[in-house]
Amino acid sequence: MKIVQTELLKNCGVPSESEEWLKIRRVIIRSIERIHWPADSKTFIIHPESGKKSGMGNGVKPIKDGFVRALQTRRWKPEIKVITTGGLSLGSFDAAYQASFGLCVVEWETGNISSSHRSLNKMSMLLAQGLIAVGMLVVPSRKLYKYLTDRVGNFQELEPYLDFWRSVPCTSGVLEIIVVEQDGESVNVPRIPKGTDGRALI
Repeated sequence: MKIVQTELLKNCGVPSESEEWLKIRRVIIRSIERIHWPADSKTFIIHPESGKKSGMGNGVKPIKDGFVRALQTRRWKPEIKVITTGGLSLGSFDAAYQASFGLCVVEWETGNISSSHRSLNKMSMLLAQGLIAVGMLVVPSRKLYKYLTDRVGNFQELEPYLDFWRSVPCTSGVLEIIVVEQDGESVNVPRIPKGTDGRALI
């Protein structure tokens, strides 16, 4: 899988100046690049079928599961909850890593565009409260999105709102969107199943 765009929404204070953060970010990038399909390949080739109809298109959750498994080999922990200063739980992050400067969290979008907005809102608020140091959201490009489960969140639908997340006060932290895409398409590869097993994708 390849990264076609990164959008830096926040980059200030300790994490932005930290060599440790640069190393952590490289782990995230490499974990994305390790995702491949089919299982015996070294690239990410997708079956070019629209996901608009039931039973068609490619699953998203196995891709995310493969990504999280890759992070776990580098001491990231899955399904971590962070409680707000008001004592509220906003749900779990897909993976988290405790750096010396604070908690780094990452989400791989598997839901619809509303889910993407919730993820960025959650990260923005926790950054503003100083409860996380880094928040990253991984979303598909428009080119990949059309072959996945219908209406999954994607960068193009988030783009009009980027200035809003940039405007949220933050004295120290990083907030970033990573946009991913397939290396190619072929009708000769199987669809990615709409199940839960991500073992074959890394």
